[in-house]
Amino acid sequence: MSGAGTRLGVGTRFRLDGETVEVVEFASLATGMEVILKDARDRLVRMSVRELLTSDRAEVIPSDRGLATDDGDLAAVVLSRLTKEERKDVLERSEHVREMLTGYRSGSEELAKPGEPRPQYAPGLPLGKRYAAKASELGLTVRSVERWAQAFLQSGEAGLVPKKAQTEGGLAHADPRWVEVAEEILGEYKEESRPSVKLVLERVRARLEERFGPDTVPLPKRTAGYRWMHELERRHPTFRLSTKRNRDIADRPAGVYGKLRPTRPGEYVLMDTTRLDVFAFDPVTLKWVQAELTIAMDWYTRCVTGIRVTPVSTKAVDAAAVLFQTYRPRPVPESWPKEAAWPDHGIPRGVLVDSDAVHGPVTGASGPSLAPETIIVDHGKIYLSAHLTSVCRRLGMSIQPARLRTGRDKGPIERFFRTLREDLLQVLPGYKGPDIHSRGLNPESDAFFFLHELEAIIREWVACVYHRRPHSGLLDPHFPTANLSPTAMFEHGLARAGYIEVPRDADLAYEFLEVTMRTVQHYGVEIKGRRYDGAGLDGLRDMAGSDVELAKRRLEFFADPDDVTRIYFRDAARTWHTLRWEHAPSLRMPLSEEALQFARRLAAMQYTYPDDRLAVALLLERWNLGLGNSLVERRMALRLSREQTAVDLPADEASQADVLPSVARVLSLPEQPSAPAGESHAAEHGDDDADSLDELDEELDFYATALKDVDDDE
Repeated sequence: MSGAGTRLGVGTRFRLDGETVEVVEFASLATGMEVILKDARDRLVRMSVRELLTSDRAEVIPSDRGLATDDGDLAAVVLSRLTKEERKDVLERSEHVREMLTGYRSGSEELAKPGEPRPQYAPGLPLGKRYAAKASELGLTVRSVERWAQAFLQSGEAGLVPKKAQTEGGLAHADPRWVEVAEEILGEYKEESRPSVKLVLERVRARLEERFGPDTVPLPKRTAGYRWMHELERRHPTFRLSTKRNRDIADRPAGVYGKLRPTRPGEYVLMDTTRLDVFAFDPVTLKWVQAELTIAMDWYTRCVTGIRVTPVSTKAVDAAAVLFQTYRPRPVPESWPKEAAWPDHGIPRGVLVDSDAVHGPVTGASGPSLAPETIIVDHGKIYLSAHLTSVCRRLGMSIQPARLRTGRDKGPIERFFRTLREDLLQVLPGYKGPDIHSRGLNPESDAFFFLHELEAIIREWVACVYHRRPHSGLLDPHFPTANLSPTAMFEHGLARAGYIEVPRDADLAYEFLEVTMRTVQHYGVEIKGRRYDGAGLDGLRDMAGSDVELAKRRLEFFADPDDVTRIYFRDAARTWHTLRWEHAPSLRMPLSEEALQFARRLAAMQYTYPDDRLAVALLLERWNLGLGNSLVERRMALRLSREQTAVDLPADEASQADVLPSVARVLSLPEQPSAPAGESHAAEHGDDDADSLDELDEELDFYATALKDVDDDE
């Protein structure tokens, strides 16, 4: 056992100003102790001991190995590696050694047990006789117990730990060259298909022979090779996990993990899109579609500030709509519980003295209102598009893209997607699992949700369950044991950093719409074959001229892809105007861009030269909105075929999942006769306008007819 200090005396050597010196004499003076140093050329130097030991000029040269060069581990480290049984054996062995050396198992006469010391271990007997007695008692050789005593005197209980137990891992007996080549080959399978252990061992053997020559590096036997590969699996996962997971582990940074640490609400807002693990029904085409969810989450509070469900794929305008909800949350539906509503920020509840205001219907927002400072997104086209970046620049937000293939940069939002799947989606009808290996036999045959219904369910679950449940990732450093929910963390953030006022511009929603540059003609504005006109264009019509002049005189028009019946225009006085589609009067509901394209394809299959009026008429007929249908069917189809608007424009305006009102309305539907093969019939609870059971039966018949028309067309 090496000591922690070095003796300072005559003969002690130092390195002084780059030269080796030796202490040759001590001198005791009134000012303190001094030493006389001699260098290699017999020159003498006098220094005080204080300066010698504290000055940066001098460095002691130890005569023996100290702690800085000691290869042994601390006793606490050695003992902590032992299992419970191994530690018990070491403690029992130390008691035998103490009995040999002192006559007492505890090592102290004051803590003697009854009958101690035993005659054969009396302190007056020679050590040799006590060693022989202990060897006879344990059935060991005298040399073995002598080594025990020597190791105990040198290192204590840690010296009695068997060498095998002190070995780290199972590669102690492996040749370092074999380990190096094995790790090299395992690293080559980072992006390859999963190999077998046998193949890797063969490649290791071949490369060792190629690099060092045959029979140069000792190769392990078959069982030892498999055991060593099992140990290397901890460093380089290759055989046990999926190849995708192995690639993720291999891409981990080798150094310290970096992490953004938000200090207040709104400082960092995460945005991401994922494909939902549940089928949805498209009210436009009446077909099963994949649904994608786009959300915005405040990193500091973990509050979900924006939600949007889209069919098949997500567009840049959808991401902008989610960002708009962060500024201006949607109002709370009347069916939600009162505790799910967020109060208006800055207005104390105590000033509400009107009983109707206190006990009336639920009012408030469905989530917190924030002014984001930085949004963190991945490298998807919708997040780096000109539309979203221009919106962020206009509102003073910075965009920080995450690193490529580094999901942990958006860890909280990725964890939310998993929580959503495990706590909500998997208990919904139509759940299909996270991958094809988890899919059921026929999830499409279950009850279904339309896209807007699925979005309403997710919103309700977030507001009623997720925001109210304690989150393990939320804590206050001054009180780390407190269980904080996202709502409690938001209140904590307001108390800590104050509330940041959100812009209250009534026309803010227009800036989140899709921008299209067009010239104004005498008939209005034409966008994708649709002509729009309105009084706001007076004085700007007929922008004739050369192509260069037209390019300079183009104006910006704002369009909502979920409602092509109108576009919006801002004049030089910063006043907004609404321009309507020429065929809009024939519609009694919003018409999305996708629905219009679908209508044009329907018309093209039946007519050679269809126009938009004919296409819309055929689409309405497909939705069963002809004039001969009942009023209940009209209202039902209008409610089901509507598209959720991207933003609320000012101009025209639980695992508690099974108890959410939105879910209960579907799960409690009456059962219908089983459908023939190839058909998918599902029932929807009656429309709010339905006043009798007869009207409910008519509405259910509407679904059967609509779905049958789809199957017949296909």
